[in-house]
Amino acid sequence: MGDIFWCSSCLNMSTRPRITFDDHGRCNACQWAEEKKTLDWSIRQNELKKILGEHRSATGSFDCVVPVSGGKDGSYVAYQLKHNYGMHPLTVTVTPALSLELGNQNLKNFIASGFDHIQVSAAGNVLQTLNKFGFIHKGFPYFGWLIAIETVPLKIAAKFNLSLIFYGEEGETEYGGSTALKDTPFHGIDFMRDVYLEGGQDLVFKEAHLDGEALSFFRFPTPTEIGDNQLKITHWSYFENWDPYRNYLLAKEKCGLTESPDTNSGTFTNFAQNDQALYSLHAYMMYLKFGFGRATHFLVFEQC
Repeated sequence: MGDIFWCSSCLNMSTRPRITFDDHGRCNACQWAEEKKTLDWSIRQNELKKILGEHRSATGSFDCVVPVSGGKDGSYVAYQLKHNYGMHPLTVTVTPALSLELGNQNLKNFIASGFDHIQVSAAGNVLQTLNKFGFIHKGFPYFGWLIAIETVPLKIAAKFNLSLIFYGEEGETEYGGSTALKDTPFHGIDFMRDVYLEGGQDLVFKEAHLDGEALSFFRFPTPTEIGDNQLKITHWSYFENWDPYRNYLLAKEKCGLTESPDTNSGTFTNFAQNDQALYSLHAYMMYLKFGFGRATHFLVFEQC
């Protein structure tokens, strides 16, 4: 490891995986935040409209998949697609290992606000085992759930013969990391496996001594499962200037989102990461691995 230092403009640290800095010591998240101020977003909006026009159902059947937890970001994306762009999203949730009551209620409120929804709950012992070995080998206490968040929406899309999948923000671009997707809307399974899962999927499978049907929800769809229906995986943040607080306000008003009555453990906000208990341990592990914790992590969201 080289020298450890802070970004000259925000609280990002050089220990953050895949982060880069310019000659002035500014992290790539700050560089992107500055670039967004003069970016012609109308070009990307037109790109979005073209993509949606190519996939929009004329009969009201599902035409895209949106992963959601009942939290602010997925709710915002699903709402925009349905009410402002005339799409018919099928929303998908993967049940976490230790869900919180507030998160469960927010998900119920989201569904009740008018969205079709599928919830996938993997076998508890399998999820627990993958989380355990993800914690041991990756220092990530909900690695099994993270895998499923990447794989399940794609498998659902393939099952329903849908191509278009919208995640929320591209965190590498927005908060510091790989810049590979900064100027391109789509990415593939290889990128998800190598960057978002950091190449740890097969290692954790091997160490957990699991295979076959036990991992059916934790493997990406095969070419046979996908068939001729080429998946187009994208992030809403490519098309619109990403603003988590704006997302929260809309989700609260339109989708029944309720924030925690107190600030979340280790930080100054109360409206994010309220769906599962293991996030607090994950944030503590960030501090041990990289030298920054939940409050610093969230403050970067505010600054960049």
